[in-house]
Amino acid sequence: MSTTANGNDSKKFKGDIRGLGSPSRVIHIRKLPNDISEAEVISLGLPFGDVTNLLMLKAKNQAFLEMNSEEAAQNMVGYYSTVMPIIRHHPVYVQFSNHKELKTDNSPNQERAQAALRALSTSHVDAAVAAPSSVLRVVVENLVYPVTLDALCQIFSKFGTVLRIIVFTKNSQFQALLQYPDGASAQAAKLSLDGQNIYNGCCTLRISFSKLTTLNVKYNNEKSRDFTRPDLPSGDSQPAMEHPAMATAFTAPGIISAAPYAGATHAFPPAFTLQPAVSLPYPGLTVPSLPGGLASLSLPGATRLGFPPLPAGVCVLLISNLNPERVTPHCLFILFGVYGDVMRVKILFNKKENALVQMSDSTQAQLAMSHLSGQQLYGKSLRITLSKHTSVQLPREGHEDQGLTKDYSNSPLHRFKKPGSKNYSNIFPPSATLHLSNIPPSVVEEDLRMLFSSSGATVKAFKFFQKDHKMALIQMGSVEEAIESLIEFHNHDLGENHHLRVSFSKSSI
Repeated sequence: MSTTANGNDSKKFKGDIRGLGSPSRVIHIRKLPNDISEAEVISLGLPFGDVTNLLMLKAKNQAFLEMNSEEAAQNMVGYYSTVMPIIRHHPVYVQFSNHKELKTDNSPNQERAQAALRALSTSHVDAAVAAPSSVLRVVVENLVYPVTLDALCQIFSKFGTVLRIIVFTKNSQFQALLQYPDGASAQAAKLSLDGQNIYNGCCTLRISFSKLTTLNVKYNNEKSRDFTRPDLPSGDSQPAMEHPAMATAFTAPGIISAAPYAGATHAFPPAFTLQPAVSLPYPGLTVPSLPGGLASLSLPGATRLGFPPLPAGVCVLLISNLNPERVTPHCLFILFGVYGDVMRVKILFNKKENALVQMSDSTQAQLAMSHLSGQQLYGKSLRITLSKHTSVQLPREGHEDQGLTKDYSNSPLHRFKKPGSKNYSNIFPPSATLHLSNIPPSVVEEDLRMLFSSSGATVKAFKFFQKDHKMALIQMGSVEEAIESLIEFHNHDLGENHHLRVSFSKSSI
């Protein structure tokens, strides 16, 4: 076989069906989807170096990609030999070609490929030259579900190292300022993310360059973070970075957070996802500073970013490492109900440290999983994954399961029954400070302090809202104590037909 691949004799290509092969600048890619685009194929190579040529063989579901150096090609093949790329649910196979270079002509079949190559190459040149600032201003429109600082870090770190970030509300809009080390990363993030939705049909990103050249961050907490200064105080009585939700945001199924080859010159573009997801240990503040994490953005036609949709209908979570002596269906219903409406709960009969929790939809399942994974409940760290079950089965009539399965589909305690409920905008990670509401006028501070300390927990601080004594903040001794207090006292009868409502607060006292 000739060492030069020529674009006008594609019939001669039998494909390089063999092992990874001996190194070559030319990469052979096969088993591509029928409707693959040239840009998607080029996207496979960009993280490892410049792509200098492309030959598409769409009739054979194959393509040849020429990299700018043999080293870049070796890095690409080496990476994809351990992490198989998935394009539109198709596993794609990557190996060295027998050909040492590609020669393409001006045939109609190859014109589109060359145009895509020129366009993508130009966009990378422009990104390095034309970016006016390394600081982005991000506005989240149509905020149906809450968006956290950690979620934004996870999404934007796919395009480069996030150095600093500040989130705030201005003109009733959730906004963020985010700083990269260079303008190229900011340009790449803006090009890929502007106008995209974080969740289906909502939480739309509007991105512009900020006039600021750097961000001045004083505290590391849920509103601001400087990843170059892990020593900064949290600005409140909570220990800095006590947010397990950040860890799970980077390891939850469907969210891919592996780092590409360290010498990569481009971040992975939003054209494909890699499978299996490579989960990382949580090294405190260093996660977003990995070299440009992989984009798990869906392909054109899908409308989610950092939280790809769970498989259709997957709303059942498997919770493991529970304390079988303490946990009940009711306690899981109350805790998971903070993040969505729980339909059913089943504690497994023969393995009581495991339970299934069925949420009303897959977005709520994702929210619960990202916020509660790793949290302490009754002395055990919760482990949460997606279940293979599509629903929780109720025991057949006449079959007793010791009350381990409960149906809550008609519960009056669901927080999210009303579309657009204000509860959607008050979803926060577990914290030591709880928000109390629906307090009757006759109940005073001492009553609530006594109630919350009656279970043996420590009440560190208490404060009624100045303008509305129906609401208050209460700070417990730890996040774990707050979780257990929420479970125990949410819906507690305070008399006068008032049942206490308890949720996690973003504020501290």
